[in-house]
Amino acid sequence: MTAAMPGLVTVAATALAASPYGFQSPLSGRRVAFTTPFPYADRLARLLELHTAVPLHLPTVVVEPTPLTLAALRPYLTAGALDPFAALAFTSRNGITAFSLALSNAVGPRPLSDSGEAFTIAALGKDAELLHEGLLSRFCRNLNRIRVLVPEIASPAGLVESLGAGAGRRVLCPVPFVVDLEEPPVVPDFLRDLEARGWNPQRVCAYETRWKGARCMEGLVALDAALDAILFTSSAEVEGLMKGLEALGWDWGKVRRRWPEMVVCAHGPVTAKGVERFGVSVDVVSSKFSSFDGVVEALASKLR
Repeated sequence: MTAAMPGLVTVAATALAASPYGFQSPLSGRRVAFTTPFPYADRLARLLELHTAVPLHLPTVVVEPTPLTLAALRPYLTAGALDPFAALAFTSRNGITAFSLALSNAVGPRPLSDSGEAFTIAALGKDAELLHEGLLSRFCRNLNRIRVLVPEIASPAGLVESLGAGAGRRVLCPVPFVVDLEEPPVVPDFLRDLEARGWNPQRVCAYETRWKGARCMEGLVALDAALDAILFTSSAEVEGLMKGLEALGWDWGKVRRRWPEMVVCAHGPVTAKGVERFGVSVDVVSSKFSSFDGVVEALASKLR
């Protein structure tokens, strides 16, 4: 990556021949801004490059574990601490990463006993790739006790549906601690849906989501070129964008006036609903949202 101007990262497109569409990719040469935070951004940038687009990374939020959130996880990492729970439900890749980091720093016996009822660890879409044998063995020495659950629909609602009836059982939910932003309704809705299905959810703040700061939109404001699309992968990113624009004396209306043909794309219906809460009309919503492939394909189809 090379910095083109303050706050803006431009990822050079690969050779046209690398595109899944050959030389006729609908995204070829198109500038596509995206506000996805690290570490997700690299995956999305690579997919856009494969379509020979010109990705412009404009992160508006920071998502990462902190000493405070790692401390919040610590009580669930002691010997047998997970035995009272029937399941562990991850709604994001960051939750798995944070839990993995906390487990790597834990000492002593594992948090899940070798014997007992089956224990479910659930994750969405490609996030489940992180639930490899090495990580699972840190939970429990008896891997036969652990059941990995990946819902067919990669959404919090799909996760609740896949878990089924709770019958009063406890489920641990590693979720973000939101700083300088309004908490999106996704997590509260998820916890409420679990309760409606008879689960007893226990919320733990496993990582932090915070606004990147007043300069996060400098790259967009300074951009003096065509912008063909902007892609959002969470509603928190949109709030961060709005705050960044306001800090620079801009608003969304000015963005639309500068780039009236710009296509607004959302990664799945949950994100689209959150984006529209901030007064941003969405043009493209991916119907396949277990990975970023779906949203890039949807954008390509729109621009075809």
